[in-house]
Amino acid sequence: MFNNSSILITGGTGSFGKKYTETLLKNFNPKRLIVFSRDELKQYEMQQEFNAPCMRYFIGDVRDKGRLTQAMQGVDYVIHAAALKQVPAAEYNPMECIKTNINGAENVIHAALANDIKKVIALSTDKAANPINLYGATKLASDKLFVAANNMAGGHPTRFAVVRYGNVVGSRGSVVPFFKKLQAQGCQHLPITDPRMTRFWITLQQGVDFVLKNFERMQGGEIFVPKIPSVRITDLATAIAPELEQEIIGIRPGEKLHEIMCPADDSHLTLEFSDHYVITPSITFIGRTNSFEKNALGEQGKAVDQGFEYNSGTNPNFLGIEEIKLFNQMAGIR
Repeated sequence: MFNNSSILITGGTGSFGKKYTETLLKNFNPKRLIVFSRDELKQYEMQQEFNAPCMRYFIGDVRDKGRLTQAMQGVDYVIHAAALKQVPAAEYNPMECIKTNINGAENVIHAALANDIKKVIALSTDKAANPINLYGATKLASDKLFVAANNMAGGHPTRFAVVRYGNVVGSRGSVVPFFKKLQAQGCQHLPITDPRMTRFWITLQQGVDFVLKNFERMQGGEIFVPKIPSVRITDLATAIAPELEQEIIGIRPGEKLHEIMCPADDSHLTLEFSDHYVITPSITFIGRTNSFEKNALGEQGKAVDQGFEYNSGTNPNFLGIEEIKLFNQMAGIR
């Protein structure tokens, strides 16, 4: 699929973009691989590491529809990873978060349709399910936009889908590098917001591989959710720094005790496959199939029970402390 194809990734200098670029260059032979982002320093630094002949670095912001439309000329596939992601920052700067995460999503859709992009996958987050913070609310709105865009396509061949997953081990801004930094600085304790807190857990490579596979699976309109383990925040802290005390500091603005990826209210729309779930569209697509039980790879799904909820606190798959250490090693964290 990606051999001799042109691929563009928004927010391409982030943790996901770098790993996605590394994986594509290792396993495929793309015609062009375009990194689209607004930070010239991060692009310069990334260019020192990834400078294959197919690489292109475009400075631009997803808030700028004209620049996006220009950047997508001749592109086959788009991964939309650009977003403002910090929960507290979004609470204090709400309009900035809305402009990037919602207006930016709309711009990506219009630019993709204008260029007859084949397939677009937008990255979402567990915080978009039953959101209680602004970041999650903007990502839920973004998810809805990308699903509905399949009806907006009209005669265009473009298809849109969403990938939603949990916390990425060691990604920029995550708790793991924060804990490691405190440990290296000789702190006497690690701050724990609430000892009951749980999170879904996935490595960056697993996230990238899941997105790649879903380009093959997608028909358009799906929200893909991987089956992944959960961790307890206290176990995570112990796995990283067993010698340090844990100090309870209270939940931050907009933070949940547990995260959800498939809400119970969407159980009538949710299909279970062997290694993932699919939340199917609540709207009807005009002039195309509305059946998602069998995907484009021929994999067969089945409806979940009514009231089913995929919750990090009730997930049957929890990592123990030693398993968390192995996960961290897989992510390159020592």
